[in-house]
Order: sequence, then C-alpha cells, then structure tokens
Amino acid sequence: MIRLFLAEDQALVLGALAALLSLEDDLDVVGTAGDGETALQKVKELRPDVLITDIEMPRLSGLDLAARVRQECPGTRVIIVTTFARAGYLRRALDTGARGYLLKDAPSEQLADAIRRVYAGGRAIDVGLAEEVWDAQNPLTEREIQVLREAETGQSTAAIAASLGLSVGTVRNYLSEAMGKLGAEGRIEAARRARERGWL
Repeated sequence: MIRLFLAEDQALVLGALAALLSLEDDLDVVGTAGDGETALQKVKELRPDVLITDIEMPRLSGLDLAARVRQECPGTRVIIVTTFARAGYLRRALDTGARGYLLKDAPSEQLADAIRRVYAGGRAIDVGLAEEVWDAQNPLTEREIQVLREAETGQSTAAIAASLGLSVGTVRNYLSEAMGKLGAEGRIEAARRARERGWL
C-alpha cells in the first residue's frame, strides 16, 4: 500500500480528494490537514510515502511545506495539486524538490497514476506546463523579489528599506530594475505581474 497524506485548505476539495483516492486498491489516505503548519507536524509524525498538497494554504504555503518536508522527512515524496497553471509556480515547485505537479481539473485516474509514478521514484508533471517552464525563466533577482513582495503590501520606499535593511536609494534601484524587466509602469503593477507569473 502507498501511504498518502493530503494537505488542502478547502474542506470540500479535501474530502472529495480523500474519497476518490481511497477507492484505489493500492492507495491508503493516512491523514489530512487544512493548513501547511499542521500538515508538516502530521507528516513528521506519520511519515507517509507521498504528500499531496495545494500551493495556497494558511500558515505555511504548499511550496514552503514541500521544502520543509524535503529537509525534515526526505523519505516522503511531494506532489503539488493546484489550480495554478503557471510555469513560474511549476519552476518553484521543482526547486523545492516536489516530484509532481498536477492541476486540480485533471482526472482522478491521472492523479492516481502520478502517485504511483512518484512513489516508484519518477516524476509526474502536467505536460502543457512542462513545455512552458523552459520558456518562462524568472528574470528577477532574489533582492528584486523581496522588494516587490514588500511593495505589494503598499509599503512606502522608506518602510521597505527599513524592513530589508537597505538604503532608500537601493530600494528605488531594485524597484526600477524590476519594473523595467516586467514592463510595468509602477511598483504595484510590477508586483501583480510577477505574482501572476508565479515569481513572487
């Protein structure tokens, strides 16, 4: 039996996913959680073979959860199942060590097959996104990403500088560079465009 743990913040989706996967003879859902922090604690306790997680969750995102699981429970493989059909998210998921990335509208048989493939040591990536990811490299530096994340919340340049321990002029430069790379006229638009591409 392949032991599964499911992390998903929408109770209806979580229940449906658990019910569908439990119909498979070789899959056993050993636990579920509605937020990333609880999921991490339970995964550490239960040590499932495969963790299936959404990206957007309270307390700890699916991407952060995948990274922590890779560090703290290396025997548990991670599959991201999400609505985000964005190459940037896929790239980040792969960088965290996730072995699978599927969309929520995929048929349940496809998910079951993906679980078996990942459990056996392979990968399971949505085909359309896999092709896109090579054409969607993130042009932003780590500092530009940090500055845009702060700007996204509406903070002033001075507040961003204080938060990141940078000078106001340096923050302005990072914002200007990021806006240029994203073809945006303002910092909020730049943050929105980066978010839409899955780069923040």
